[in-house]
Amino acid sequence: MQLAHFKVLLAFLLTMMTSLTASAEGGVLESQLRDAAESGNAERIRSLLEQGATLEARDRLGRTALLLATHRNQVEAARVLIEAGTDVNAKDSIDDSPYLYAGARGFNQILRLTLSHGADLKSTNRYGGTALIPAAERGHVDNVRTLIDAGVDVNHLNRLHWTALMEAIVLSDGGPRHVQIVEMLVQAGADVNITDKDGVTPLAHARARGYSAMVKILEDASRGKPAPTGI
Repeated sequence: MQLAHFKVLLAFLLTMMTSLTASAEGGVLESQLRDAAESGNAERIRSLLEQGATLEARDRLGRTALLLATHRNQVEAARVLIEAGTDVNAKDSIDDSPYLYAGARGFNQILRLTLSHGADLKSTNRYGGTALIPAAERGHVDNVRTLIDAGVDVNHLNRLHWTALMEAIVLSDGGPRHVQIVEMLVQAGADVNITDKDGVTPLAHARARGYSAMVKILEDASRGKPAPTGI
């Protein structure tokens, strides 16, 4: 009798746990929607949405179907979800959103889709940075250009007290992509006199690293000479 009672109780608890998980994650259709998004199956996404799958249901890490599609740079899957009205600014448990993640990772097609569907240019990641800052750090030239053109604040300071310009210098190898990004940022109005929290300027960091091309750009800017155009 005790064994039978235990089995019944165990079955009940398992049922309750499954029910709670399904509730938190949105159910079977929503789980399938996230799987389809992650694998890039745009037609399956359309079918699931027609069946009533909820766009904004999240997994245990707070990720929507769109964020999962963005993680894998699944452009067509992201397009279907975005055009269906999913929130491009919905953040997961670590403050990533489709817009922020696409910006940081160089996924320019998805980034452009998010920008044309309500991306919040003032949204910040877990480090307090806009999408422009990690794009500049990682050398994603096209994304930097896209974000500048969209109107992201080029002088925003993250929690390290670094701007996009500072990160393009301090966290780069000084190569051609980052030189181009420094040019772009300066041309867009980046303040070359904003220091880090220790009072060190971008120019001083560039000199210390021997980044001669960046040094010239920053020296010219500090003298008021316009940055090159046609970048």
